[in-house]
Amino acid sequence: METAATQRGLEPVKYTIDPGGSRFTVQAFATGLLSAFGHNPTIGMRDYDGEIQFVPDTYDKAVVRLTVRTNAMEVMDEMKGDDRKKLEQTMNEQVLEPDRYPAATFESKQVTIQNLGGDLLSAHVVGDLAFHGVTQSLPLDARITNMGTMMRISGDFTLRQSDYGIKPFSFAGGALKLKDELKFHFELVAKR
Repeated sequence: METAATQRGLEPVKYTIDPGGSRFTVQAFATGLLSAFGHNPTIGMRDYDGEIQFVPDTYDKAVVRLTVRTNAMEVMDEMKGDDRKKLEQTMNEQVLEPDRYPAATFESKQVTIQNLGGDLLSAHVVGDLAFHGVTQSLPLDARITNMGTMMRISGDFTLRQSDYGIKPFSFAGGALKLKDELKFHFELVAKR
């Protein structure tokens, strides 16, 4: 039941991220002997949830929260089955350490919205990313289509593994090494 404040648009509304209709990936970039063969693995996030809140029309009091479970990431590229398994095992054991760090969380501290006309919006979000036992400020930009009871949000951001105490790992006896910088891409669907 809507309150009088909600009807006047003063109370924030909440949208929940729908992982089934969303896509969230990270691209790692290779260096070393095998980098010439284009082994830049794309890793898909498989278990995450989140919410977005804001006051309708004004976008005041906007908050974004997202939690990604680190034990549910998989290599999406075409690779031999054994290579894929070894890469995922190395990623889990040496990088993500899901037993010690089961989740990565992002919570916005500042959200600036610009109306681009019609249902299109641009958002600049600055928040805290807690990952691998370290919390750092992370800025990101997103494009939003607000369709009333549903929103589509897309964008990308980069981060350096070393900022979160992670040493970029090597694979295949050092023939394939991953660079420090990772590029994340998201296409999220959020429903009211």
